[in-house]
Amino acid sequence: MYDLPPDLPRLRTLRTWYGMWVARIDEAIAAAEQQEREKQQGEERRPPTPDWIVELGIGVGSPPIEVHVGGCYSAGKRRRAISREQAVAALDQGIRACIHCRPDTELGVL
Repeated sequence: MYDLPPDLPRLRTLRTWYGMWVARIDEAIAAAEQQEREKQQGEERRPPTPDWIVELGIGVGSPPIEVHVGGCYSAGKRRRAISREQAVAALDQGIRACIHCRPDTELGVL
């Protein structure tokens, strides 16, 4: 008790001050826990990565431009999931295979 002031008014001031800090820390902990829960729920609810995707061209109704393996980092934002059969058919129709993920090799279509 040597590091604390001996008089009651200063002790009460310290108690109030540190009480406010404890409340702020508790709020920060609650916010971080909420953020973790939301992140975990998002991961649980995220749809599975498709096996195959086709990248679409720019504009409404434009044809597909490239076929990718589902988790390809190179696929653009305009894409949709397709089945294995659709991926093979797209490659047979002359739609380009991604040079990074090589879906033609994965599908056995060379």
